[in-house]
Amino acid sequence: MSATRVLVLNSGSSSVKYQLLEMTDHRRLASGLVERIGEDGGVADHTEALRQVSAELTAAGLGLDSPQLAAVGHRVVHGGTDFTEPTLITDAVLARIEALVPLAPLHNPANITGIEVARALRPDLPQVAVFDTAFHATIPEAAARYAIDTATAERFGIRRYGFHGTSHAYVSRAAAGLLGKEPSEVNVIVLHLGNGASASAVRGGVCVDTSMGLTPLEGLVMGTRSGDIDPAVVFHLQRVGGMDTDEIDTLLNKRSGLLGLCGANDMREIGRRMADGDERAQLAFDVYVHRLRRYVGAFTAVLGTLDAVVFTAGVGENSAAVRAAALAGLDGLGIVVDPVRNAVRSSSARLISAESSRVSVAVVPTDEELEIARDTYALARG
Repeated sequence: MSATRVLVLNSGSSSVKYQLLEMTDHRRLASGLVERIGEDGGVADHTEALRQVSAELTAAGLGLDSPQLAAVGHRVVHGGTDFTEPTLITDAVLARIEALVPLAPLHNPANITGIEVARALRPDLPQVAVFDTAFHATIPEAAARYAIDTATAERFGIRRYGFHGTSHAYVSRAAAGLLGKEPSEVNVIVLHLGNGASASAVRGGVCVDTSMGLTPLEGLVMGTRSGDIDPAVVFHLQRVGGMDTDEIDTLLNKRSGLLGLCGANDMREIGRRMADGDERAQLAFDVYVHRLRRYVGAFTAVLGTLDAVVFTAGVGENSAAVRAAALAGLDGLGIVVDPVRNAVRSSSARLISAESSRVSVAVVPTDEELEIARDTYALARG
């Protein structure tokens, strides 16, 4: 019996998501989520969470000890400049991922724990790390560098890395397919809009710019993150507001964005409040789409020619209002959304641009787990 299945693990600070995929036809054989790790009512730690995952798979007749399991793929948020492609995990690789923790202190430690537990449970299996930053490793130095003292930047690894890379890779390739072309033949802007949100400019299948930077805080307005902000705001809050570093970190990452503007970070709730005439909700929506439109314009200039704008992730896939507002008034760039097509709800990839639009506008459901599984399976098979 050949091993053709891949288990994909996404280990967060308090949760573990998993999917088991059959790689011959990309079927999902099982999926699940273990939440509240280390909290009241939840499992004690990641070891217990992974054992629960194993038990759930065994109960479904798909045990972690199955000879059909070819490899385990792990989402790792930050690969720095060390890891620019999927990587077979060894002790040396794991040590280097640990050394990158200062670049992603909220994410990489949990990713590492998931890897360690999975390796202990199945030490015989290839374990592969797939990095959120890897797809963006191709952006040119002019886009990657911040204009600060070079020695300081290099000493502390300060540059643009970008995130959501597995989503941007999958969606940009799928968008090319939707247009009946190869990825090398098209230039696309991908808008990954979930609670976290990011944009990328992809030229001929290669990422040349992205909105997130050293951390996932930079760029678009998000559910609870501010996105772009004058860095002097931090100094002002320290000197005038008396806030320390941790307080400012919490403010910008957890109490800003849509939540900070109107008290809600769910776009559906914001839409309901807008319909009731809530001015704060309307302002939050307007700030959100203004930032989107700004990046679409900027990335169009970066690409030079544009074939498609593609929406993905929770908000991008489901909010017709966001899609319409973000691209409104961009007729001069050849971007026109068809209101009837845009209003259709579907779980399939689809075009929502008007016939008159020179640039295609698409909605493509993302599939980060499949992207990780493909990368993992390819590497495991050698």
